[in-house]
Amino acid sequence: MKTYKVVLTKSYSVTIKAVNEKDAREYCEFFTGDIQDISTIEDRRKFNFEIEDIDCKMNETFEVQEVYD
Repeated sequence: MKTYKVVLTKSYSVTIKAVNEKDAREYCEFFTGDIQDISTIEDRRKFNFEIEDIDCKMNETFEVQEVYD
């Protein structure tokens, strides 16, 4: 079996409750990782937000290179 390095990009639609648009943008960027909410209960209390849903909208490969050991 061969080994490959794949450059992959993903786009998500995130539903979030936040005080304002700036906070919503910032918290979505900081507290999401590979289609999951990585915030803690303490983060949500401290920054006053709640991520309700994350939906993968695009999953596309841009480059594939075979890796030689």
